This record gives sequence, C-alpha cells and structure tokens, in this order.
Amino acid sequence: MSSRRGRGEGGLHWDEARERWIATASLGFDERGKRIIRKASGTSKTEARQKLKEILREHEDGLASAPGNYTVADTVEAWLSHGLAGRAESTLANYRGLADLHIREPLGARRLRDLSADDVDRWLKAKSKTLSTRTLRLLHSIMNRAVRHAQARDKVKRNVVALCDVPTGIDGRPSRAMTFKQAEAVLLSARSSPLHAYVVLSLLIGARTEELRALTWDDVDLDGEPEAQPPIPPSIAVLRSVRVGGDTKTQRSRRRLALPMRCVEALHQQRELQQVNRGRPGARWTETNLVFTSSVGTRLDAHNVRRSFRAILAAAGLEDTAWTPREMRHSFVSLLSDSGLPIEHISRLVGHSGTSVTETVYRQQIRPVIEDGATVMDRIFPSVQVRSVPQDS
Repeated sequence: MSSRRGRGEGGLHWDEARERWIATASLGFDERGKRIIRKASGTSKTEARQKLKEILREHEDGLASAPGNYTVADTVEAWLSHGLAGRAESTLANYRGLADLHIREPLGARRLRDLSADDVDRWLKAKSKTLSTRTLRLLHSIMNRAVRHAQARDKVKRNVVALCDVPTGIDGRPSRAMTFKQAEAVLLSARSSPLHAYVVLSLLIGARTEELRALTWDDVDLDGEPEAQPPIPPSIAVLRSVRVGGDTKTQRSRRRLALPMRCVEALHQQRELQQVNRGRPGARWTETNLVFTSSVGTRLDAHNVRRSFRAILAAAGLEDTAWTPREMRHSFVSLLSDSGLPIEHISRLVGHSGTSVTETVYRQQIRPVIEDGATVMDRIFPSVQVRSVPQDS
C-alpha cells in the first residue's frame, strides 16, 4: 500500500466519471486570501504524477504557469491587445490580419505550455511553401514577441519560438531600380506635374516618401552659406515623417542632406507654385507650411502621391503599375553606386545605421570611388535651368 503524500507534495486521485488520474497542487494564497489550486490530469497515474511534478517545480522556480487551457491564440491576442501601444492603426490591422490568416488556424488551439520548437519548425516549413521570406520573418517576429510578452507575465517558462530559425520562402516581388535613361525620362515627364519637386528630391537625394510628405519649409535652406569656410551648400533637414508620432524611421534617419542644384531649382518652382495656388480667387488655402501639399495646401497622402506618380510614369513611357514611389529611393542608391560612390557613403545619405540594409535591399552594383552624393548627382543630372511653374492639374 502506497504511503500518504507529504505536505506540499500535492495529491493524486482517480476520477471515476472522467476516467482519468487527477493531480492537485496547492500553491498558497492569492491577494484576496483565496487558496490557489492548480490541477492537471492524465490517463495514467505516471502521467498525472509527472504533470504534478512540473507544476511544483515551476512553482519552486518562482514561475506562475499559465492555466492549462491558455492557448497560442490567447497568447497572440493578448499581445495584439496590450503589447503594441502607440503603433499605427494600419500596423495593428496588418499584424492582426497575418495572425488570423497564418497563426490562429494551424497553431491557435495549441496550449502554450505544450508548444514545442518542433511545432514551430513544422509550422514555418509549411508556410514557406506559399509565403515569401519577408512574410515568414514577420510571422516569426509576431509569434516571438507574443510568446515573449506571455513569458514576461509568467504564462510560460521559456520562449521556444526564439530557438527556431526562419526558413527561406518563395521569391517575392523584387525591389526595382531605374536605369539612368529611365530616371531621366521620369524627371523630364515630371516637369509638367505638380509632383515635380517631389520626384526630383526622391531620385536625387533618396529621401523616403514619408519623410518628404512631412517636410516643411523651415527644414529647407535653398541658399546655404557660400561665403562660409568651408562653404555650406543648400540643404534640407530630414527631422520627421508621417509615421505615428512624427518620428523618422530610426534615429540615424535624422540627417541634413546637401541639395544638388536640380533640387534647388525644383524647390524654387515648388514655392512659386504654392504662391500661385494660395492666391487663386476663391481658393480655400490651408496653411500648413509643408513643402509638398495638395492644391489647397493640405498634406498629401500616399494615394495622392501614387496616383500622380503613375501619371508621370505613363508619360515617361514606363509601365505605371510596375513601379512604386519608394522605388525612386532604390533608384537613387543604385545610380549613386553605379556612378562610383562607396556603400558606406550611400548608407549615410539614406539614413541607414549601417551598410547591411543598403547592400542587401537597395544596392544593385558597387564601384569603389569616393565622391559626395550631391556632387555625383550634379554630374548625373546636370542643371537644366528650367524655372517655369508647373500648373496644377
């Protein structure tokens, strides 16, 4: 006959109705003085005893284990609801959509405490047959951060997702960069568009589209200080973006960029265009001090930019749906690299913290010649001295 279990060792008993062995552990009292009871069950006494040992071991380690019915779906939902404070609504919607489509169905019902690295590996491998590597990395990040969120709240002992590598997925749409002839054609066709200066700055200084949409005239110096020693060229300060909170993508993205003369001319035209729009009879102009605005002074949104950019592409003889505004930045990097600027200089110009992203995502080719970005762009796209004001369409 087995001896009675000691105090603090929990209890085991057979449940006739459920036909299972039940393990019960008393883990002290909560803040209301109510006894904390944890239970587990098994089809055999050995299985139930093992689960009891796990409960007691976790309690001794100071870890309050999640309830037995706490699932991966619960974990992801808790992170989506409470772990993303301050993020844009579009980001939240994107993460939730990915979780609903790719995590809840295959893994959602799995108990978090039972989730293993093998489960995660199998899930990622299955998804790699239909998703790009970028999407796989994002899914892995969502799972990793959700489980880490649960781990910090004593819902699980360790994060098995962090132990798993992301496999290679299917090829996604590669980012594109314009050739010199294509870029010149786009610059030429943009001269008759209200988006002219926007396109010129995107191609010739490589600012992000969300940075240009937030650019104010206070950030623009079209004169510089030619008499200073050394001379200070015309420049813009990239200090904000249209991202949530108005911050740039990273701290390194806050930078001051010298302006090629073609950019200076385009910005003079942009200022004149705004004066024309501001003074039109009956115009309901909204003063925002933004460099790039609608015909009534309001901030451009991504749809405004994309629509006007496609019209410019069509006029330049390019397939308008094959390009996105952000690929003008890719083109800037590729053109500078092809013209001889080292990758270390290019990464500083585009606001990267190092050369890795520039090399793997943006750069098309490298040639080891040292020159400054504005100097190279003045050589690639010499000043055309066109000062006519494009008419608002």
